[in-house]
Amino acid sequence: MDIIVNRIDAGKYWTDSGASFGVLPRAIWGKEVQTDELHRRMLALNLLLICLPERVILVDTGLGNRLSEKQISIYNPSPFMLPVSLAELGVRDIDVTDVILTHLHFDHCGGVITNFGDKERLTFPRAKYWIQKSEWEMAKHPDDLNKASYDFEHQLYLLEQSNQYELIEGNLDIAEGVTLIKTGGHTVGSQIVEIDTSSEFYIYPADIIPTFFHISLAVTSAYDLSRTETYKAKLYIYSRLKEKKGTLLLNHDPQRWEVNFSEIKYCK
Repeated sequence: MDIIVNRIDAGKYWTDSGASFGVLPRAIWGKEVQTDELHRRMLALNLLLICLPERVILVDTGLGNRLSEKQISIYNPSPFMLPVSLAELGVRDIDVTDVILTHLHFDHCGGVITNFGDKERLTFPRAKYWIQKSEWEMAKHPDDLNKASYDFEHQLYLLEQSNQYELIEGNLDIAEGVTLIKTGGHTVGSQIVEIDTSSEFYIYPADIIPTFFHISLAVTSAYDLSRTETYKAKLYIYSRLKEKKGTLLLNHDPQRWEVNFSEIKYCK
C-alpha cells in the first residue's frame, strides 16, 4: 500500500507541568523537564498527515486561531502553524479529504474552525471528520467532571451545522492501511490511529502517550479520565508495536516525533 506519513507542525503552547504528569511527584520529573516561571512546560503540536493515492488524511487540528484572551494568557501559544506547514508540503485546505479527531479537547480540535476576521469557516471545507460518538456526545453535553474540558459552541458548532462529520462506535478501518482504535482513557471517546504501509507500521497514540516521558506505563496525566484505561491502551500499543516492529509517533513532545519499538522496554 502506497502510504506517505508526515509530521505537521501546528505550533506550540505551554501547559501546567504538574497536571501533565498527574500523580507523578515533581521530585521524579522536575530535573528532566524544563519549566517557566509559572511552572508550565512547553508542548509541541505534532499533527499527522497521511497521504494515500486518493485520500489526504489529517489527524487532529491543533489550537486554531480562535482562542480567547484568557486562553492565550494561560497557554501562551505560538502562532497557528497548521496552514503554513501544510502549504510547505503542497497541501491546500481543499485537498484534505478526511480529518480524524483523536478527541475533542481544544488543543486537538481548535483548528477545525478558522477565524478570518469578519467571518469563520471550516478550515478544511471538503473534509469528512471522524469522531467517536461517545466523544461527540460528551462535548455537546459535558457532565460536571468534564465541563472545563469541552466548549462545544466555541469549537465545533460550524462542524455540526455542516453535517460533514461521521460518528463512529469502536474500531474502524477508514482506508486501506488506516485504522482507528477506540481506547478511552484520556477521554471517554479517545481514539488512536494505526497506519500499516507496505514497509512500515506506525501508531499515533495522541494523548494516551503525548511525550517520551509518558511512555512509562505508570505515567499518566491529570487530564486522563481513567488511568486504568490509559494503562490498558498502552499495553495494547506496545504489543502491536512489538508484533509489527513499528514506530510510535508522539503528538506533544518538542524533541521527539518518532520512537522505534526497539527503544521501548515494554516492546522487548
